Amino acid sequence: MINQYIVSIKKYAIVGVLLLLVVFFSIVSDSFLTTKNLLTVARQVSMLGISAVGMTFVILTAGIDLSVGSVMAITNITCSMMMVNAGIPILPAVILTLLIVAVIGYITGLLVAYVRVPALITTLAMMTILRGLSFVLCKGMPIWGLPESFKKLGQGYVGEIPIPVIIMVIVFILGWFFLNRTKTGRYIYGLGGNKEAVRLSGVNIKRIETLVFTISALLTGLAGIIMLSRINTGQPKIGTGYEMDVITAVVLGGVSIMGGEGSLIGVFLVF
Repeated sequence: MINQYIVSIKKYAIVGVLLLLVVFFSIVSDSFLTTKNLLTVARQVSMLGISAVGMTFVILTAGIDLSVGSVMAITNITCSMMMVNAGIPILPAVILTLLIVAVIGYITGLLVAYVRVPALITTLAMMTILRGLSFVLCKGMPIWGLPESFKKLGQGYVGEIPIPVIIMVIVFILGWFFLNRTKTGRYIYGLGGNKEAVRLSGVNIKRIETLVFTISALLTGLAGIIMLSRINTGQPKIGTGYEMDVITAVVLGGVSIMGGEGSLIGVFLVF
């Protein structure tokens, strides 16, 4: 009985903390609970939330991805160079950039799953490589002159709701559905809970490990494109320290760093 209470407290602690914060800031500031303020806060954290969905996939398998900050940087530089230097239209540039970062995530997953390099080492090396590559590509200089219409993705609204917030909510819904309503999602949970048991049941665990790192990079790439649209300039320093913010958000949301336990609902409540 005591153990059940402890589990319940751990599971719903973030909800209690959230309510306490809402009450505290509502008392301190009359403008805290206004629609405008809440939407502004949601827009500020939307990129972090999108990346957190991908990080949740990785951590549920008992992995870690330290490269997300550098993935955001290479996304920032690659997409801006395509539009400014190469003159590629917005949509093709965005699609090509997302394909590139997905390949980067796939390579990371291959190294972890097939070469058996620990995720900590692999993603740390990838973090350094991608950060350096970002500086080399733009020669350490910001990239200016993005199309004016590109701003709408990160700065626009649908009604009164910021577009980045809508994208974040859609990503969370799709991520939750994938983890809780598909076989692959159950395999991801199982992989973090008991890797050997999942392997003996006939699941290709290497494919699952490769998949989660690909998803993490792809979603971080999406967050990076939104960030690029918001700041309207390609910056090689963007995303520095970003990985710790994402990991912290996921862990605070109740996802066990040991894998196999947690939910995107808890992660969403953090935001």
